[in-house]
Amino acid sequence: MDLYFSDHFKVKETNLEKYGAFNISLVADLPLFIDPFLLFNSKKKKYKQLHDDIIKYLVFLKEKSTSQTIDIGTLKAWYVFKEVEQNWLGFAVSGNKGSALDLDFGRALNENLHKIFSEFGQEKVTKGSHLEKLCLIKEGVGKDNISDFATNLVKGFLLDYTQTFAQKNINESLREKFRVQRVRFNYDTETWEEATFDLPKFKNDFVILTPKELLTKDETWINKKDLFEDFERIPNAIANDELRHKVNNYFFSRIPRDPKKKKEPTKQEKAAAAFATIQEFPELIDYYIKSKEENGDLAESISSERVAFSQKFYINNVQQFIAGLQNKNFYASAQNSQEEAKKKIEILKEYIENNDGYKLFYHNGQRIKGEKDLQLLFGLVCHESSIFDTNREVNNGRGPVDFKISKGSSDKTLVEFKLANNKKLEQNLQKQVEIYQKANKTMSSFKVIIYFTKDEYKRVIAILNKIGLNGKENIVLIDGRNDNKVSASNA
Repeated sequence: MDLYFSDHFKVKETNLEKYGAFNISLVADLPLFIDPFLLFNSKKKKYKQLHDDIIKYLVFLKEKSTSQTIDIGTLKAWYVFKEVEQNWLGFAVSGNKGSALDLDFGRALNENLHKIFSEFGQEKVTKGSHLEKLCLIKEGVGKDNISDFATNLVKGFLLDYTQTFAQKNINESLREKFRVQRVRFNYDTETWEEATFDLPKFKNDFVILTPKELLTKDETWINKKDLFEDFERIPNAIANDELRHKVNNYFFSRIPRDPKKKKEPTKQEKAAAAFATIQEFPELIDYYIKSKEENGDLAESISSERVAFSQKFYINNVQQFIAGLQNKNFYASAQNSQEEAKKKIEILKEYIENNDGYKLFYHNGQRIKGEKDLQLLFGLVCHESSIFDTNREVNNGRGPVDFKISKGSSDKTLVEFKLANNKKLEQNLQKQVEIYQKANKTMSSFKVIIYFTKDEYKRVIAILNKIGLNGKENIVLIDGRNDNKVSASNA
């Protein structure tokens, strides 16, 4: 099965590794993204130059921006970008079609060029300028927006990077010359220019490779979560004694306290106090960023570890899992969608519980944390597994379901994969798939629950007993523990 770039384009994985590119999936986006800080902090001149180019464009926007309402034409020309879906990285739940940088993002950026970016390009506290500053203040602007914006601004480099590898390693029959829009910005004409590249071709579109050293997972190095969680340390970096005192005094004054109860403030109360303090003293943002700059080497180390983790989970583990399933008749077809789903779930359960299949969920003792990761793993494993149409996250107006296995419009079976530690598991079991069944006009469904500890198993059983579902054929529990199994290779 052609799940990965190396499969489809007949490239040795070692060649991709040597080149430094991540071996992307061509089935679904993998949850990695470019962190602009890794460009800023890099010791390589070419990456530092890319960061400088991003800042140059933002300075241009700042010079052109207005505090008044900006017209749509200007937003579309300079601020709004399509997602670079051809890199197959990001947050799309199925395939590689994610959200673009829309007009709201453009307006937010324009507005903040006059506020939090008022000294952009002329910072006094930090060593450099950082696009990520926008997501620290503006609600609704997150890591996906920041990464998409940065990816668009370095797209020309990524296209050259991919072309160089492709012309040396990929057969000409698997390549094509593509005319790509918005590759580089011409500051003389103030317009985006097109260019032609010889690139890998997949389903009538090109594919882009990305250097692993620019990627991270979970959060950009400069992020809102760390800002609030580490807020109490930030004032210590302020050299001005008077300002430091004012900041600390204001912060602690915003935390509700009851002397009689002697109760510690909650995490939410501290976060609210931190947000209020930042609003009062916006220069604290720069001191936070300064502390991040001073620990830049740690950013590279953590990102490298996260990329290695992703390589193991989404590629190596999946490849080994598929190889095992090929010996279990997993990829043969049944007579109808219900039998197909049942057969596949039974084989998955047996392979995970009684063979080496449980290793799919682990790397260096760490296991998957979220259900989106779980669904992505099974989506890769089940992709094009039979004549049945297996779709992830089908949404018919009532909410998404993990998988729909179908053969024509009248033969559908829905399958949900859930983690046993899901806080809303009971609510989900009671209502969710039944709603999906009505929306998809099918009466067939399975709910697969994976647990990783004895306590999780007990919790699931208690929930099933409470709502009267224990023992139901369409409720399947899978033991994903790694502390109660002997590896099949050692048995």
